[in-house]
Amino acid sequence: MKASIILALCTTLLLGILGCTQKIEYKKIPITTSSEEARKEFLEGRGIAEKLQIRNSLPHFDKAIALDSNFATAYLNRANASFAAKDFFAYLEKAAVLSDRCSEGERLLILANRAGAYGKLVEQKLYLDSLLGMYPGDERVQFACGGYYFGLQDYTHAIEHYLKAMQIAPEYTPVYNILGYAYRQVENYAEAEKTFKKYTELIPNDPNPYDSYAELLMKMGLFDESIDNYRKALAVDSLFVASRFGIAANYMYKGMYDKGAAELETLLKLARNDGERRTKYFTQVVLYVDAGKMNEALKELEQQYRIAEKNDDAAAMAGDIGAKGTILLEMGKFRDALAAFEASVKIITASNLSQKVKDNAELFLHYNRAQTAIEQKELKGAKKETEIFRAGTEANKNLNQIRFAHELAGRIALVENNADTAVKELLQSNQQNPYDLYRVALAYQMLGDKAKAKEFCTKAADFNGLPALNYAFIRTKAKALLSNL
Repeated sequence: MKASIILALCTTLLLGILGCTQKIEYKKIPITTSSEEARKEFLEGRGIAEKLQIRNSLPHFDKAIALDSNFATAYLNRANASFAAKDFFAYLEKAAVLSDRCSEGERLLILANRAGAYGKLVEQKLYLDSLLGMYPGDERVQFACGGYYFGLQDYTHAIEHYLKAMQIAPEYTPVYNILGYAYRQVENYAEAEKTFKKYTELIPNDPNPYDSYAELLMKMGLFDESIDNYRKALAVDSLFVASRFGIAANYMYKGMYDKGAAELETLLKLARNDGERRTKYFTQVVLYVDAGKMNEALKELEQQYRIAEKNDDAAAMAGDIGAKGTILLEMGKFRDALAAFEASVKIITASNLSQKVKDNAELFLHYNRAQTAIEQKELKGAKKETEIFRAGTEANKNLNQIRFAHELAGRIALVENNADTAVKELLQSNQQNPYDLYRVALAYQMLGDKAKAKEFCTKAADFNGLPALNYAFIRTKAKALLSNL
């Protein structure tokens, strides 16, 4: 659907909402705690976290929990503010255990978050629908529902919920942030810019509005202007890590890798916790991959892994080993890549993480086996692993996982020179993954549709997102293909 149509639908929706404002019951989810002091600390922490100053929110959530050890909603918010994967799951599970001691609204919100964390999207939607039925006038409920659709890449419905949240509480600033990103995702840059500027007007002394606008400018290819706005965020808060991350990305896209690395060294010097240190190392990994320096990337990734190992963070360790596997796969070191994927899963299965996390890891091992076989053109094994993976994703009824199954099927079709099937499957893959966009371009090129090939290759080449391996793997290749098209 074109961005202009989406905007028209959203405008119509907003006018409809404004016309029946009095019909909305503006009751909010209650906060259940035995301590008034704990409530005050929680509200302070939530307000800070909603401005995306996550680290500064932690002491308040921790104090709220110390004052009331049964404060389920405080545990949920502490989970979402965690830098380490193991902390996230630990606090989330504690919130779930305590969810029968709080209000029904809090219970549903906790269980919706938990279902989403484990990829149980059908279950998550059931909880959110129940919550929405009880509290349609709670801006945070509308925000949560918007987040569900945003995660599914259903931006039309996401925007609808964000506009409702904005109408309910015009001062609720987080919605301006994510609404700007939703408009950006449908390439409605004019509305995205307008929304981010309104966000800045509401909280001019906060770094995140400048940071978010800077990311939009980066997406548009305005790298110098983006850097200027990231600097504005840092002028407000020199420790706002996300902005240094973004500056490094801009320098990478300008081909100024040394300047990007220097920004990351500053980040490392100022880092206040291991989460921020890991951000530095990961970003440097991406810079190396983008520059074609794969061996250096692997060495940097080892630094990142050591932090997770020191903290005995199984989920982060497994993620790092999995990332190593993807880099090795891109290097053509298939045996080493497969060994890394297998090792990643072993870390998860040997951990005390939940069975749902372990089941998910086992499922994605089939994905990684399939993609390794595809790269080696061992199509019999690739098809077998793809079918196992596809069946698992459909059993989970998880659309995001199903997109990975379509990706595998499309990649197999590319190897088989079956252009029609490749296009059909890859158009159902993750359209926010620039590597998949590049594959769609290759499929259209194979089909002889130069216009479509150019369209998708342009999207891949100019994706301009925050540092990510999938983009770094293909950015240079996509630009080369685009020049030929």
